[in-house]
Amino acid sequence: MMNARGSPRDLGSKGFIAMTMNTFSMILLFLISEVGASIHEYQNETFMRRSNSFFFHGGSEGLYASRVVQQHSQPSEDNNSLNGKSFIRFESITFRRTKESSEKKNDMQQNTGLIEAIIVKVRDRNNIGGAYLNSDAICCTPELAKENSCKLGEVIIRENPDDPNGPKRIQTFFAGKNEESKMVIQTVDIKSTGMYYLYFMFCDPELKDTVISGRTVWRNPDGYLPGKMMPLMTFYGLMSLAYLFLGLVWFLRFVQYWKDVIQLHYHITAVIGLGMVEMALWYFEYANFNSTGSRPMGITIWAVTFTAVKKTVSRLLLLVVSMGYGVMRPTLGGITSRVLLLGVMYFVASEALELVEHLGNINDFSGKARLFLVLPVALLDACFILWIFQSLSKTLEKLQIRRIMAKLELYRKFTNSLAVTVLLSVVWIGYELYFNASDPLSELWRRAWIIPAFWTLLAYFLLLVICILWAPSQNPTRYAYSEETGDDFDEEAVALAGAAVKVTGDMAIVLERKDRKTLVGADRHVFSLEDREEDKKE
Repeated sequence: MMNARGSPRDLGSKGFIAMTMNTFSMILLFLISEVGASIHEYQNETFMRRSNSFFFHGGSEGLYASRVVQQHSQPSEDNNSLNGKSFIRFESITFRRTKESSEKKNDMQQNTGLIEAIIVKVRDRNNIGGAYLNSDAICCTPELAKENSCKLGEVIIRENPDDPNGPKRIQTFFAGKNEESKMVIQTVDIKSTGMYYLYFMFCDPELKDTVISGRTVWRNPDGYLPGKMMPLMTFYGLMSLAYLFLGLVWFLRFVQYWKDVIQLHYHITAVIGLGMVEMALWYFEYANFNSTGSRPMGITIWAVTFTAVKKTVSRLLLLVVSMGYGVMRPTLGGITSRVLLLGVMYFVASEALELVEHLGNINDFSGKARLFLVLPVALLDACFILWIFQSLSKTLEKLQIRRIMAKLELYRKFTNSLAVTVLLSVVWIGYELYFNASDPLSELWRRAWIIPAFWTLLAYFLLLVICILWAPSQNPTRYAYSEETGDDFDEEAVALAGAAVKVTGDMAIVLERKDRKTLVGADRHVFSLEDREEDKKE
């Protein structure tokens, strides 16, 4: 018996849960301060050295070609006037060099430092630098300048006369001893579809420690969503309708047989409701992002949280169903705390991963932080899978021993569906790894939306299977727990169950030609004694 203060195991669990929740809160506060969008913000960012150049990565996104040619360099903010236009706009970009660097210059010189903004499609990346000149240099050297291959002090760019949409450079100069230089506000029209990278670069070593501030605005013809995210808005809209349809059918069935519903039906209803809200929130989050260019932080956090909650509750539902909750046992007994602890751990890990993916800088590649957060989620998913199949094995064994054929058939169908789901997951993970390994620069960005969409569809399919198998009906005895059959059992009584199997087998051999009714009565008596022992343990 546990005293008023609680057992050491419970206190340890509570302390671990409190610690994980505090860690999650710190991660949340850190990420909220770094919310990004198609409007890329730069706040005193520094340049990195590469070869004989210094560069800063200003962003990368998949952009579709404009359907309407812009007539002026600074488009109106009216959304109607922007329809069909795709562009990258430079706004309030300011470069600040060090005082020591500016003091070395002459007051009377017009150009005392050059910084270039270079927009390049990923397929044209080899046109940047001197590779085509058999040189490892990125900036033009005196030797190459003598050959008239490039201009001294500028980034080497190979011009392609057959492709006017090739790498584009925009130059900004420092004047005299000025420490600051502001880039002219201008818009670059996107005339061909592709994955675009933006780099700010300079070649003068005296500009070392220069920082950049300001922002750039990236827009597709239909809105501000990055190219690979655009199809997801339509997908989430369709999934919202799919969950709404499932919820309506389930609700009608629930009301029709409300007198015969069991506790498990309420858990299934909760998962359906969470799915409806999750899909609706993601659709509105994407729609708002597409129209404004900035992620609505409130909606995004709610959408991320509902996603983590739904994923956690869905996995817990699979686990308790596999344990026979509501079918073979009325409660989870002594393992409830362990189930809840696993659920809390998974929620924290999943929430942190989702926040990094959706509240970080919006480029068409994942941040480094994601690598450190994928592993805990993967390990916890593995724990769920192992526990689920272990529980299913025990449940099927019990049902077969007790000859409860209706429930046995039900769980066999559920096991087969779950096995197919796991097999599809393993195959898709392999494809996802291959996809990411073969496309490090996001050249296949137009197909990238299929990766997250698959997992959403798979979760919906599994929920649909559970709804079909455990649908409310006027004859709930085929899956509902019954005290008369003595169905209650605990996973910790595996040894007793194995002994009971052996005893039953021996009895079947001895009494093979006797009355079968007597045999069934003896079986029930054996398991009734076993269940009483398990209840005492709990």
